[in-house]
Amino acid sequence: MNIIVTKIEQWHERFLGLVSYLRSPFLLFVRLYWGWQLAQSGWGKLHHLSNVTEYFTSLGMPMPAQMAIFIASVEFFGGIFLAFGLLSRITGLVLTINMIMAYVIGDREALLSFFSDPDKFIAAAPFAFLIVSVIVFIFGAGKLSVDTAIATFFGSPRLKQVRSIPA
Repeated sequence: MNIIVTKIEQWHERFLGLVSYLRSPFLLFVRLYWGWQLAQSGWGKLHHLSNVTEYFTSLGMPMPAQMAIFIASVEFFGGIFLAFGLLSRITGLVLTINMIMAYVIGDREALLSFFSDPDKFIAAAPFAFLIVSVIVFIFGAGKLSVDTAIATFFGSPRLKQVRSIPA
């Protein structure tokens, strides 16, 4: 019986070892796809600032014109940074706050239906961007990113420490 348990543990460890190789390619795919989508959204807002300003005015936001420029820029540059994996955790934090505020200000009904009608919360526009932002904030950009390239180039001691920790 003990041999079977040991064999299962070995298979489990091998399986986890193989699956861990998918972490960075997965994070790369997520960052590229959703970063591009977010950058396009920001670009569209930058080119239609009057519409965004009108919308922000209808929501009763203070300084709607300035907020339109700010939010459009956060989405455009945040999307680019996200796609490249540049300053990924800071970018993830800023985008997470941005998407939470999109729920709070722009889609409060969906936010309040988080428990009562989760489908409404999930169907809201900021949902996918919020999830991706939280993923990158928590897990970082992965090994296939500008952050890793910079850390490798400059010989970051933290990167060496992370590499020595088994996955």
